[in-house]
Amino acid sequence: MNKTFRIRFGFSCSDNREPVLSHVEGSKTCGERRRTIQNRKWVGVVGILVLILGWVGMAQAQQPKKIPLIVYLSASSGSANAARYEAFRQGLRELGYVEGKNIVIEWRHAEGKLASIPGLAAELVRLKVDVIVSSGSVTTRPAKQATNTIPIVMTQDPDPIGNGFVASLARPGGNITGLSNLNRELSGKRLELLKETIPKLSRVAILGTSTFPGNAQNLKETELAAGAFGVKLQYLDVLDPKDIEAAFQAATKGRAEAVLGLGGPVLNPQRTTVVELAAKSRLPAMYSIREYVEAGGLMSYGVSVTDLDRRAATYVDKILKGAKPADLPVEQPIKFEFIINLKAAKQIA
Repeated sequence: MNKTFRIRFGFSCSDNREPVLSHVEGSKTCGERRRTIQNRKWVGVVGILVLILGWVGMAQAQQPKKIPLIVYLSASSGSANAARYEAFRQGLRELGYVEGKNIVIEWRHAEGKLASIPGLAAELVRLKVDVIVSSGSVTTRPAKQATNTIPIVMTQDPDPIGNGFVASLARPGGNITGLSNLNRELSGKRLELLKETIPKLSRVAILGTSTFPGNAQNLKETELAAGAFGVKLQYLDVLDPKDIEAAFQAATKGRAEAVLGLGGPVLNPQRTTVVELAAKSRLPAMYSIREYVEAGGLMSYGVSVTDLDRRAATYVDKILKGAKPADLPVEQPIKFEFIINLKAAKQIA
């Protein structure tokens, strides 16, 4: 607002002709009357300034307050992440946020096309969003490469330090913070539970995606456990959804007695297909997230992904209230779930 206000006032008085004022001021000298009038006019100026400042304050108060824009960046589809999205929304609602009123949430999906994620991340930087929420390491990395200023909240990551996202769990030190899912550490435990369920187990087919950042770490932990339990592993690389059926054919041909899914952005959205093929092949299967069991799979062991998404909302809240990601410690899960689908167990038996 560029407006200029000019206020001018004056008073003239000579020794020979003094202006005639009221009877109250009639006995005053010319100098005294000059000061009296000047004082009155200064009072008027102050009053005008108060009115101007009040008007400016009212105009500023009437301007709409900027609503924070939060964008959730996902490697898979919206339908595959429906439960996670709702959990994130729930977390924000619990903190007092109402969509469209004091927060705006948008969603960006790569639909399993990992090569498109850098472009989506660059778009968010151009939009100058307030916070980027990443669904996993496969989206966190492109977001990190796109910006070092916009806060990034990880909903889950198997190894935030090893992946180079944070300097330490206690003091992330950059623009990224959030939650770890300890998936690498749990990979060996999944094979152990599978072995306990099937004591005579000796050959296991591993479904993974080599291009997924956490895949190599998960496979390494699984191999260490396999050596301890005397189990032979057959690794089957699933780079595209069309590879899933061929992977199960290879598992059957390789005389696999069970399947262990490492998960990832290619397999997780196709969990219904994976579960159906496992049942068709009569192969007991262990998965990394409960969503496979909910789709009809045999069993899973790991953290609740939806719970991690709900808790990610607390990071968004703290950042919007002025906290810096560099000062917000990365949270590790303390609750783990071992879920068995009895109906699926009866079908395989």
